[in-house]
Amino acid sequence: MLTKLGETFTDLFQKYMPSAFVFAILLTILAALGAYFFMAASPIEVISSWYNGFFDLLSFGMQIVLIIITGFSIALSPTINKGIDALAVYIKTPKQVYFFVILIGSLLSLVSFGWIVITCVLARELAMRVKGVNYPFLIACAYFSFGGWVSGLSSSIPLLLNTENNFLIETGVLSSKIPTSYTLGSTLNIAMIVLFIVIAPLLFLLFIPKHSNGKELKDLLKSNNQLKEGSIKDEAESFKLPIKAISDTLNNTFVLPLIITAMGFTYIIYHFIKNGFDLNFNIMIFIFLMVGLFLHKTPMRYSIAMKRASSNVSGILFQYPFYAGIMGIMLYTGIGEKLAEGLISVMTIDSYPFFAYLTGGLVNFAIPSAGGEFAVVGPSIIEAVKGIAVGLPPEQVTAMVSRASLSVAYGESLSNMLQPFFILLVLPVMGSGVKLQSRDIMGYLVVPFVIFFVLQTLMVLYIPL
Repeated sequence: MLTKLGETFTDLFQKYMPSAFVFAILLTILAALGAYFFMAASPIEVISSWYNGFFDLLSFGMQIVLIIITGFSIALSPTINKGIDALAVYIKTPKQVYFFVILIGSLLSLVSFGWIVITCVLARELAMRVKGVNYPFLIACAYFSFGGWVSGLSSSIPLLLNTENNFLIETGVLSSKIPTSYTLGSTLNIAMIVLFIVIAPLLFLLFIPKHSNGKELKDLLKSNNQLKEGSIKDEAESFKLPIKAISDTLNNTFVLPLIITAMGFTYIIYHFIKNGFDLNFNIMIFIFLMVGLFLHKTPMRYSIAMKRASSNVSGILFQYPFYAGIMGIMLYTGIGEKLAEGLISVMTIDSYPFFAYLTGGLVNFAIPSAGGEFAVVGPSIIEAVKGIAVGLPPEQVTAMVSRASLSVAYGESLSNMLQPFFILLVLPVMGSGVKLQSRDIMGYLVVPFVIFFVLQTLMVLYIPL
C-alpha cells in the first residue's frame, strides 16, 4: 500500500511539478503579490527589494558549487573508486543500497550538510554496480538523508545562538548566548538524530518501488547515448606533445602537488588545533581541494577531474540568485516577519513548539536558508516565547527559547523535501548524464514527509530538552 501510494505521488509530481527554476519564478511572483497586497508595498518597492536580495546568496552559491565540484573530483580519483569497488562486494541487493545510502548519508550530514555530495557519489557508484536499483528512488533516498544535518555540527541556528555578540544579542532579543547543551546536546536533538539514522533507513524500505524496469542508472545513461568516459590518466596522457617538453613535465609532475598539499594539510591541522572542531564551509572546501589534488597526483589530472565535476552545476549558478531575490522580497518588504507574526500570534505555553515548527516549514519555501530564515522569523518567535514565559525562572525561559529555535530548524529542514532548492546539490552529481528533474524525484518523498511531520511534531511537543 505504501509503495503504491509513493508511486501515485510520483506520477502526480511528474505531471504537475515544474522544474526548480519555474518553481522559483512562481514563488517570486507569489512573494511579490503578497508584499503588494499585505504590506502595501508599491510595485517599485517590491521590485527594488527583489533586486537588492538578488545577489545576497552569491557567496553561499559559490561555496555550494565548490563543495560539489571538489567533492565530486575526489570521487573521480582511482583511490576512491577502488574503495567503492571493495564496498560494493558487500552490498549486493537494491534494498541494501537504499538502506546503506540513507544510513551513511544521515551520518555524514551530521558532520555537515555539504557532505551530501559524498553520499551522492557513493549512491551513484553503487547504482552502477548493483543490478535492479531504481535510480530516481535512490536519488530521493540520498536527498532525504541530508535532512539530519539540522541536528548536527553544522546546524546554523544552534551555532548562531551560541555565538558571542550575535545579532539577537546586539538587538536585545537575547541577553546572552545559549550554549549548545540546550540545543545540539539536548535530549530532543539526540532523539532527532536517532530518528534519522535508525528510523529513516528502515522507513524507506517500506516505500521501495516494485519495478525498476527502465529506471536503472545504466538504462537511463544508455537511453541518452552516454558513453563511458575514458580514464582521467589516459586523457591527461593524450594532451602530451609528441616531443619531450618542459610544459608537459610541469603539467604532469608529482612534485608540485606534493608541495602545495603539504602546505595545505599543515594549515588544516593548524586550523583545528587553533579553533577546535570548527568545520565551516571554507575549511571544508579547502580540505576537499587539498585531498583531491593529493589523490589525483598531477596538476593535469586534477584539472581534468575538476572539469568533469563542473559539467553539471549550471542549475546552481543561475537559479540561486532567483531564490535570493525571493528572500529579498521577504526580508526588505517585511512580509516574512508579518507571516511569522501571524503564525505565532496563536502560540500558547503548550503549543509554541508546534507553531515554531510550522513557521520554520512554511517560511522555508520563500527563504530556503536556515540562517537567512531565522534572521527574519527568529526575533519574533523568541519575543513571543518570552512573552508567554513571563514569571518563569530564567533557566526555563532559556529552555523554551531553545526548544522553539530547534523547532524552527527542524521544520525548515523537513520542508526541503517538498522544496526543490537544495535538490540542486544532489542533481549535479547524481543527475549527470541522465534526463532527470526534481519532479521525477520528489514524489517519492511525500509520504516520508508526512510521517516525519507527524513524528517530529510529537517530538518537539513532548520530548524534554
